[in-house]
Amino acid sequence: MHAIGVQLVEKYKKHDKEIRRMMRYMLIGGWNTLFGIGAYAILYKLLHARVNYLLLLIPANILAITNAYLGYKFVVFRTKGNYLKEYFRCYLVYSGSAVLGFVLMYLLVSLLGLYPILAQCLCIVIATPFNYLGHRHLSFGNKNIFKA
Repeated sequence: MHAIGVQLVEKYKKHDKEIRRMMRYMLIGGWNTLFGIGAYAILYKLLHARVNYLLLLIPANILAITNAYLGYKFVVFRTKGNYLKEYFRCYLVYSGSAVLGFVLMYLLVSLLGLYPILAQCLCIVIATPFNYLGHRHLSFGNKNIFKA
């Protein structure tokens, strides 16, 4: 049993940096999830009588992506410089997530009859693992995706 404990400690030490980064991502992601749901809920409550629930995802996503970018850049991945490039790359990662979100929202609300705010919560949970990998390797990774 002692050997298993030693092996776990060694594995933790080997991956300590990544584990800490993932914990920071979950913390900032949790905040951003609340922020994004709150932004969508406020927009929905104020505008749902005049604006379709799907269209309200656009300003809610712009606010949430900007909020997420700031948290990921300065707290999670702690990168220096490259502000516009990383911000643009965040939008690339989230554009895939947004497409998934639009499709899921339609299915959950229009076909399954879920309340839009609950459906938005489910969409966020489903997209989170994909977003982490995209931000880790694309938005804040040191790869030049446009290099031939």
